[in-house]
Amino acid sequence: MRDDDRLLDLPEAEFGSGVIGVCDVCGVRQAVVVLQKERFRLCVLDFLNKTWLKTDRSPTAPPPVYRSERIWYPTEAAPGGRAPAIVLSPTRVFRHPVVLVTPDVYGITTTLLDGAIRFAREGFEVLLPDVGKTDGVGISHHLALRAGRSLRGGVQVTAPRTARLLALYRDALRHLLGREMVDPARAAVFGTSYGGALAMALAAESTSLTAVALAYPVPVVPAALPDLISAPLFLVRGDGDPLAERTERQLRASAVASTSTFGTIRGGRHGFLSRDLAAYDVAQAEDAWGQVVSFLRTRLMPAPPNPPPPPSRAALPPAPPATPRPVASSAG
Repeated sequence: MRDDDRLLDLPEAEFGSGVIGVCDVCGVRQAVVVLQKERFRLCVLDFLNKTWLKTDRSPTAPPPVYRSERIWYPTEAAPGGRAPAIVLSPTRVFRHPVVLVTPDVYGITTTLLDGAIRFAREGFEVLLPDVGKTDGVGISHHLALRAGRSLRGGVQVTAPRTARLLALYRDALRHLLGREMVDPARAAVFGTSYGGALAMALAAESTSLTAVALAYPVPVVPAALPDLISAPLFLVRGDGDPLAERTERQLRASAVASTSTFGTIRGGRHGFLSRDLAAYDVAQAEDAWGQVVSFLRTRLMPAPPNPPPPPSRAALPPAPPATPRPVASSAG
């Protein structure tokens, strides 16, 4: 029996909801995420680790593919001069490429945790700012993002509350690039929906990024902002998502279009990666995650160049003529 086959007897809890309960892994009563489709309830850190935790692990078992930890990174955008985040670090000893995840208006969701796990398992060091638990960030920041889309046609990146979120993510990226065992020359940013708009805004002002990956992002204001993005960009959306389609048109009309790739998921709606929404579809989500991971691996983990082929015999210089050896005369 696998860990995620354990039954969860919470009939009153909705799938994806946060409730107070006992974590099925650590046994601590705290806020847990109800994963009804997986019949499991987990706290945030054990949600991150659930893909490798096994009940039958022996002391000689190999180490997990990655480890997770809660950290605080320095930032002037928070009242206390620091903000919380979750980091996933591969356990292999090599310099890791990095991915900064820019949370949506709801903070760290099951979508972002799902993506972070996939990135970490591929060898990326991942940082997720925990804006839901950051002092000074609240519902007004979420409403500001939504109001920009409703009233101005997109997330207004110059609005004070949006600018504060961008400052948090800018400082998070700086901290991530300075961590031990990371390769700052191989860095990407990933975001979905409103977080995708914030990822575009961050990429427009950052020259340290190697790639930008977006899933059904919301458009940004000003519309010319994508012209400032210098890193190659990948966008995946559902063909039933008119909002993300507008964002794609915005990007195709900008200078970044020459280095952009666009993927379309047939039948996908806005939020099809979110396990706690009705739009979630396993096959669509797996297809999209595969495309995102493939793009990041291509840009941040390129295959080493093939060694040059050995020269053909026809290309070799002719061998010098052999010098005749003197014949010894016989005595007699």
